[in-house]
Amino acid sequence: MIAIARFEVQLAESAAFAKDLSAAYEALASCAGFIDGEFGQNLDDSNLWALVTRWENVGSYRRALSAMRTKLEAIPLLARAIDEPGAYEIN
Repeated sequence: MIAIARFEVQLAESAAFAKDLSAAYEALASCAGFIDGEFGQNLDDSNLWALVTRWENVGSYRRALSAMRTKLEAIPLLARAIDEPGAYEIN
């Protein structure tokens, strides 16, 4: 499965946001079931960012969201995500 979180960030906050996004990614990447992921800034609208992660299964992803490191380093950032469905089953 993949999880996609999109963010709208003012250009003045981009450097700080990128640092926080990197820390959130590393926290998620440390969890069991994480396969890979990436994050970056939109090429057409520099206020938009995305975090895409791939997981063995939805259970791994949900357990990762409950991990203490994730709660401290990723959840505060993920709470800023655009409110839209972000978990997808892929074949």
